[in-house]
Amino acid sequence: MTTLLRPLPLATALLGSMVFLMTSVSAQAAPFDNNLPADPDAELSVGVNVRYEQSPYDTDSSEFAVLPGLFYDNNKVYARGNTFGAYIINDGTHQLDAFAQIAGNSFDPDDAEGALAGLDERKWTGLAGLSYLQRTPIGGFRAQVATDIAGRTDGSVARLTYLAKYSTDKLTVYPSVGLEWNDSDYNDYYYGISDQEAAKTGLPSYSPGSSVSPYINVSGMYDFNDKWAGFASQSIDYLSDKQYDSPMVDSRIDSKTTLGLLYKF
Repeated sequence: MTTLLRPLPLATALLGSMVFLMTSVSAQAAPFDNNLPADPDAELSVGVNVRYEQSPYDTDSSEFAVLPGLFYDNNKVYARGNTFGAYIINDGTHQLDAFAQIAGNSFDPDDAEGALAGLDERKWTGLAGLSYLQRTPIGGFRAQVATDIAGRTDGSVARLTYLAKYSTDKLTVYPSVGLEWNDSDYNDYYYGISDQEAAKTGLPSYSPGSSVSPYINVSGMYDFNDKWAGFASQSIDYLSDKQYDSPMVDSRIDSKTTLGLLYKF
């Protein structure tokens, strides 16, 4: 089994550039009088995360990626791991925001065997869209829609999520569960096999179409002291039949485990 260590300079640059767009959108939120004021004491946490992914692809590799860790929320703009956003509406109960994030999977034909080694590479992409969250006494309910802004898939995704929060003095845990819809363009890029690839490799061409699949995530933050905190996250996506039937896939599970260390300013 091959272990890969891959930094993400392009992904980091993409998210960083979106800060300016998100800030511009946030500045237009002034007409909503009920919005929360900017929090001048909002805490900024910066660090580094290491992510281990068990991909559903039929490859012989385990992939480690080094990612920046950034958490900040001043009621106007926010950063949460691989997501940057700006609130359009934020009154404490209802939140509407514009966001950008890293998404998708990666497939390296160098890690595959047989005919799969002749396929084209698939890479992570960047999504931008809108997110609406309603807080209730039993948790939060969020709806999101986003489209590819990196030009890799030309596709779109949508998510419905239930979120909860459990806190002690030092530990905060955020469990969530939901459904994700991927359109045909998005699935074609990550799970499809084009006619050209089929002719080159001998594999059957495959176009999965759109799909709906469930996912679950548990994230947690532990404060070691006033300045240092640990971060951990486990996400599991369960592939739909259309995704699982791809000749590229040998598992229904896409699992990502992230561990990180953060410094609080």
